[in-house]
Amino acid sequence: MFGRKCSVIGAVHVPPLPGSPNYSGSIELILEQALSDALTYKDEGVDSIILENMHDVPYLKGRVEPETTAAMSVVANAIKYETMLPIGVQLLAGANIEALGVALACGADFIRVEGFVFAHVGDEGIHESCAAELVRRRKYLQAERIKIFADIKKKHSSHAITGDVSVADTAKAAEFFKADAVVVSGSFTGEPPELPEVKAVRQSVQIPVIVGSGIAPDNIKKFIQHADAVIVGTALKLDGRWQNAVDPERVARLVAASSI
Repeated sequence: MFGRKCSVIGAVHVPPLPGSPNYSGSIELILEQALSDALTYKDEGVDSIILENMHDVPYLKGRVEPETTAAMSVVANAIKYETMLPIGVQLLAGANIEALGVALACGADFIRVEGFVFAHVGDEGIHESCAAELVRRRKYLQAERIKIFADIKKKHSSHAITGDVSVADTAKAAEFFKADAVVVSGSFTGEPPELPEVKAVRQSVQIPVIVGSGIAPDNIKKFIQHADAVIVGTALKLDGRWQNAVDPERVARLVAASSI
């Protein structure tokens, strides 16, 4: 997707932003920590970076506060300028319109989107399809260059209400509703998806397929045969904990493994 057969997208888990309960009161500290992680990724050879507000728990459903959107724009712009890599934005939980606004403001290349098609039950409640509104807003803003990477059967969610719809059929629906790529993940952060599901999605759509969780140096080989990119965070952090800073040695090992 970003110049390689299977690209590596490193996740920067931005420190708590304004509007969240754990905000430290210092935008400068947020910038310092996020930039440090982003530059480590660049130095160790990742192809792209995605910014996520994963520390902003508990998440609002389908929106974030204006100050959160503004602060994420500042962070994303700094990382785009300093790394000159393709970057993406995700705003939890399902704040996809706001993520599009951040991407537009800072020249980001893609957004990762929850609840693009069908509905699911997340920690925050019921999320319904956002595709119609999001794609129209992107068109209105003349921002089609910003790609939509749509999660299907999203992690940390119950999919009982769509239990009769397979992951492959969900991917087909996302493609039909104008997603630019689909993201397949495991049930939780740090857990990989089932390989047969990734294969089924790969065979069902023409758009790129991204593995969105659980990738590590010891399992990446079996996934990169069937994916166009992998989004990796947990396995690249100190001690393998997503809350920690990015570990350059872990990044180097994964990038090397992705090239074999």
